[in-house]
Amino acid sequence: MSAKKIMIALASVILATGAIAAEHNHSHAHEAHGAPAKLTLDDGKKWETDAPLRASMENIRETMAASLHEIHDNKLSPEKYATLASKVNVEVANIVANCKLNPKADAQLHLVIADIVAGAEAMEGKKRKLKRQGGAIKVLGALDKYGAYFEHPGWKPIKH
Repeated sequence: MSAKKIMIALASVILATGAIAAEHNHSHAHEAHGAPAKLTLDDGKKWETDAPLRASMENIRETMAASLHEIHDNKLSPEKYATLASKVNVEVANIVANCKLNPKADAQLHLVIADIVAGAEAMEGKKRKLKRQGGAIKVLGALDKYGAYFEHPGWKPIKH
């Protein structure tokens, strides 16, 4: 990936994080009114996805699965966690730039992406309350939620 593409991807992640934070704040406003934002199915069915979303989620899954044993054994260095986070952030930027879901599915996806972004930030060492390993586990949990709530033919949960 060229330096220009990396910079564009990173800028997209920064913009995505801001959008997710805004959505997060919007969710808190709903919580104050007794309607907390939580993942739900679409009238008992999984939400539809599109090709860009599926491709990026598969890439995040593969990235995390490749380091699963080191994550669980707590043997990843801060540099390797940062590399994992960077790869995850590139995929989140791709989702934000290219994924086109209906508004209700998109709102549900924001809940999953918010967990992925928070996990990536912890893997980068940006969260004081969540260690790098905890960030990786948060991303893994978000992948589990994605598989449970979104229709993705061939999706394989990561056994952890």
